[in-house]
Amino acid sequence: MRAALRTSGIALGLALAVSASAHAQPAADFYKGKTIEMHIGYTAGGGYDVYGRIVARHMSKHIPGNPQIVPKNTPGAGSLRAANWLYAAAPKDGTAIATVARGAAFDPLLGVTAAQFDGNKFNWIGSANDEVSVCVSWKDSGITTYEDLLTKELVVGGTGPTADTDQFPKVMNAVLGTKMKLIPGYPGGNDISMALERGEVKGRCAWSWSSVISTRMNWYKEKTVHVLIQLALQKHPDLPDVPLIMDLAKTEEQRQILTLVFARQTMGRPFMAPPGVPADRVAILRKAFMDTMKDKEFLAEAEKGQIEITPVSGEALQALVAKGYAVDPAIAKKTAEMIK
Repeated sequence: MRAALRTSGIALGLALAVSASAHAQPAADFYKGKTIEMHIGYTAGGGYDVYGRIVARHMSKHIPGNPQIVPKNTPGAGSLRAANWLYAAAPKDGTAIATVARGAAFDPLLGVTAAQFDGNKFNWIGSANDEVSVCVSWKDSGITTYEDLLTKELVVGGTGPTADTDQFPKVMNAVLGTKMKLIPGYPGGNDISMALERGEVKGRCAWSWSSVISTRMNWYKEKTVHVLIQLALQKHPDLPDVPLIMDLAKTEEQRQILTLVFARQTMGRPFMAPPGVPADRVAILRKAFMDTMKDKEFLAEAEKGQIEITPVSGEALQALVAKGYAVDPAIAKKTAEMIK
C-alpha cells in the first residue's frame, strides 16, 4: 500500500511538473508551431473586421516563433458574445485574442447585463486607432452647427442599445441639452448612411471619422453633410475648428460623465487577451502589436485601404480601463440611467 501511494504521488508530481513547465515555457519557444485564433466581434466587411484582418496578416512575423494568426468572426450582441467567450471560455495560454467594440470594456459599469465580464481583468494588447467620432447633419436638415442642436431636433439613426450610435446621442441630450431624436434598429452604420440618402433620418451620430474618410469623404468635401461636433477626449487634427464635446462640460460631474462615456474612443480598435495569460506572453503580444503598427508593409497596406492607424499601447489601454473602473459608482449609475 505504501509503495502504491508513493508511486501514485510520484506520478502526480510529474504531471504537475509537466503542466507547470508548459505554463512557464518561454514565449519564444511556446509560440513556435502554434496557431493564434483572433476572434472578431462583428461580421465580415465592417470596420472592426477590416482592422482585425490586416493586423492578423502582419502581426505574426513580429511574434517569436511566428505562429499563424487565424481571424474568426464571432458576431453577436454588439461584440459582447466574443468578449464573454474570451473572458470565460478561451484558452488562457496566449493562443486566443479578440477585437471587440471600443466601448465593451466599460459596458459592465454602465449596467449592460449582457456583459458578463470585468473589463479591468482582460490583458489589453493595444489599439490600432485612437478614434474620434463625429455627429453630422444632412445638407437639407436646417442644422449646420452644434449650437443648432440645442434648439432644433435632429433625427438620427441607431444600430442597437449598446452601440455608440444609440448611447452617444442619449448622453448628449441628457448632459448638454441637445435635441436629437433616435430612430433605432438599423443593422449597421452603412444602413444609416443609406437612410440619410433616402431621407429617413437627417443625421448620423457616433460616426467614426476614420470611416468617414474611407467611405464617404466626398460627402464632407462637397458639404453634403455638416460635421457638428467631435466625440472623443481630444480633437482630430483634420477638424481643428469643430467643437470637442469635452470642452462643452460646464461642471465637474458633467466632465466625469463625458469622460466615462468617451474614454472608449481612445480604444478605437482594441485587441485583448483573456485574464490569466502568463505575463511574459502578454508582453510578447503587446510588443508584437506595436511593432506591427510600425511595420512598413503593414502601413503601406493600411494607406492603400485608407485605414487610419494611430496606435495606442496595451499598457496605455490597461491604465485607461483601470481609471474607468475607479470612477465614483454614483457617477457610473447616473450615466447608466442616461443610456437606458
